[in-house]
Amino acid sequence: MNFISKPLSAGLYFVATPIGSARDMTLRGLDILASADLIAAEDTRTARKLMEIHGVPLNGRKVVAFHDHSGEGAVARLVADMKAGKSVAYVSEAGTPLVADPGYELGRAAIAEGIAVTSAPGASAVLAALTVSGLATDRFAFVGFLPAGKKQRETEIAALRDVPFTLIFYESPKRVGEMLGNLREILGDEREAVVCRELTKKFEEVTRGSLGELADKFQERSVKGEIVVLVGRGGAVDVADDDVSAALREAMKTMRVKDAATVVAGALGLPRRQVYQKALDMGDDE
Repeated sequence: MNFISKPLSAGLYFVATPIGSARDMTLRGLDILASADLIAAEDTRTARKLMEIHGVPLNGRKVVAFHDHSGEGAVARLVADMKAGKSVAYVSEAGTPLVADPGYELGRAAIAEGIAVTSAPGASAVLAALTVSGLATDRFAFVGFLPAGKKQRETEIAALRDVPFTLIFYESPKRVGEMLGNLREILGDEREAVVCRELTKKFEEVTRGSLGELADKFQERSVKGEIVVLVGRGGAVDVADDDVSAALREAMKTMRVKDAATVVAGALGLPRRQVYQKALDMGDDE
């Protein structure tokens, strides 16, 4: 047995579950699933299967459905259980609850009633994709799914054009080719991008290149599985060295070196580490 079953305090426990490999389940997550009075799940079959794989017995405990289509009544029932002293573990089908998955309304309702809310962190497609992408990790923005409608999708992409963060999207395999085409049209051919497919699973695939290259590769290609698309940071790309130095000198009049580097990097859309090293070199020279 790799888990510890012990009484839990009343409250709501958000438990991250594997996005592919069942062995990515955390020991603490298993402890909570083994100990909670009630388990709520986006997909009860997936939750039961995960517990079966890891040998976590139900021992008569209920596994109830809670998903995007669950109404206020489902929220009220779970909150009532917690107010009555029960511990409730919530798991989405895969990954971290609330991150493009259900759980937000339940969490809000529990907090409003003064109920303790705890996170048992673990697998997340957002962080897994960012880790293997090769793109800047110091600042990133999770956008989730873009609108399905072309006009709405293009409007949202345009609003993100100059954001100086790595952008992370989820996308349907049926729409990824069209989405990459929209990204190329609005953000330009040369912006760095990465398409991650089936992370942690048998057919994991990471495809890197410019938006132009990826749009061409996926235009006619038929793909399956879970897709994460990442796009390199926006903002200024070609910034004169003298301009960086001038901005740093001005910022360092009122800020520490580290803070000045953060501000200048964000303003110019440059990697913070690069600007920080520049600031250190300037200090040495002076």
